[in-house]
Amino acid sequence: MKVTLRERKKNGKISFYLDYYTKGKRKTESLGLHLIIDPKTKAERNLNKKTRELAQSIWAKRQLEIQQNHYGFNDIEKLKGSFTNYVTALAERKNTSSGNYGNWNSMLKHLNNYRPTDVSFQDIDKSFVAGFKDYLDTKAIGQASKQLSQNSKYSYFGKFTAALKQAVADGILKSNPANGVPHFKQGEPQREFLTLEELQAAVKEECEIPQLKTAFIFSCLTGLRWSDINKLLWSEVQHSNDMGYYIRFRQKKTKGAETLPISDQAFGLLGERQDKDERVFKGLKYSAWHNLKLQQWMMKAGISKTITFHCARHTYATLQLTAGTDIYTVSKLLGHRELKTTQIYAKVIDAKKKEAANKIQLDLE
Repeated sequence: MKVTLRERKKNGKISFYLDYYTKGKRKTESLGLHLIIDPKTKAERNLNKKTRELAQSIWAKRQLEIQQNHYGFNDIEKLKGSFTNYVTALAERKNTSSGNYGNWNSMLKHLNNYRPTDVSFQDIDKSFVAGFKDYLDTKAIGQASKQLSQNSKYSYFGKFTAALKQAVADGILKSNPANGVPHFKQGEPQREFLTLEELQAAVKEECEIPQLKTAFIFSCLTGLRWSDINKLLWSEVQHSNDMGYYIRFRQKKTKGAETLPISDQAFGLLGERQDKDERVFKGLKYSAWHNLKLQQWMMKAGISKTITFHCARHTYATLQLTAGTDIYTVSKLLGHRELKTTQIYAKVIDAKKKEAANKIQLDLE
């Protein structure tokens, strides 16, 4: 492929464009740069000089890209596309849960704050990636007008680099400009959970939404995520003489196929078996209002912790480890792909052990 810088006189200006020749075919790319015809002042002559230098610079860059077999004309056209719009569409495709979509949407808002004007793919280089990371680290403001937490930085930058990785997979970028830019280290999140005594207290209290209470307790007894409980079908609740009751399902988050044994008590919460294609928990919803009702239920039970539905899964993991179940088994029950994900709960147990050891204090004076 050969590329040539050309000038064209039109509408009282001289416009710059590039001619691409490949296999006898010709295509053009307008550079959006113009010269003033017959400049009369020094300022106009200097402007023309700078415009011509810029056009020459773009031409040289295109030549180098083509010589390195990096981009062809069609690739260059793709690069001129909007990365901002691409990420917006990608966020919609990733809308599998409120939390996941929220992270993508928040990342996009911060990207727009970092670069208020539309960002094209050709704007994204290693310097841009490093600059956005620095913005998240030092300038980005989150909720309550505070700087982002370590996990928010980790999450948003992860979504940003995932978008770049997808752009490579879609053939828009030849390589990922984020390669070589160190990722944020993930902070250890606060894993709120209920003790066995707190869970028992919650069981004895009424909740304004009975279905929500049943689903939460079921999660505490099984470790299932809200997304998997919400879509659970009766056909997935099975029984055998060897295993007893178990659930055979595919995790919505990881897409992994799982077989999860459940206790007779957990099965008893489900009520009378219905048609195999019906949902077990009909009418279950996730919203700010439902979270409020969940918190009010906890407060009635004398629990002052901030509890969300996901805390039920944390409760299951913590209670299993407290009861002596080995961490490998707990990891499998939770459907974790890596043991290190489950080890976070083990650290909670270690902290509780240390707290318990320090409760016995003697006056040795």
